[in-house]
Amino acid sequence: MADGTLVYLAHGASGNAESMLPYVRGLAERGIAARTVGLPVGRAERAVQVYREQVGELQSAVIGGHSYGGRVASMLAAETSPKGLVLLSYPLHRPGHPEWEQRVLHWGAIRCKVLLLSGDQDPFARIDLLQAAIARLSDAELITYPKVGHGLKSVLDDAVGRVAEFVRRL
Repeated sequence: MADGTLVYLAHGASGNAESMLPYVRGLAERGIAARTVGLPVGRAERAVQVYREQVGELQSAVIGGHSYGGRVASMLAAETSPKGLVLLSYPLHRPGHPEWEQRVLHWGAIRCKVLLLSGDQDPFARIDLLQAAIARLSDAELITYPKVGHGLKSVLDDAVGRVAEFVRRL
């Protein structure tokens, strides 16, 4: 991308860096430079430093990821100042347990623009709870996909297009 913005996307807990390649390729087709981020499986708090080590200049980077990767990216964004944050199928709560603690305590410290994309049938994020949690973010946009669960593969082209638009607006 002409302005030097680079997008970094991390995978979910059951994936690996290669599982984010469809997003990276889709962004490249739209003129947006992107890279995958590989994370260790385990506690998200321990993966933040691993994510940080794989990102160049955070102030000019858009960071994010799918599920666990997005959670780790959001924790990094709360500690630093990236240009933007992309959360794909954010794991707001444990599957089927929306009454348990929501994973958003750190969201109040995020100061960059945030794009969230989520299926309205995601067992990790009941949409009404996700909509309420967004109030913790200073500048966020939520895109929901009807009849889509935790993965966004069925709406990949639209999701990548929305991420590309978000990056161009920054």
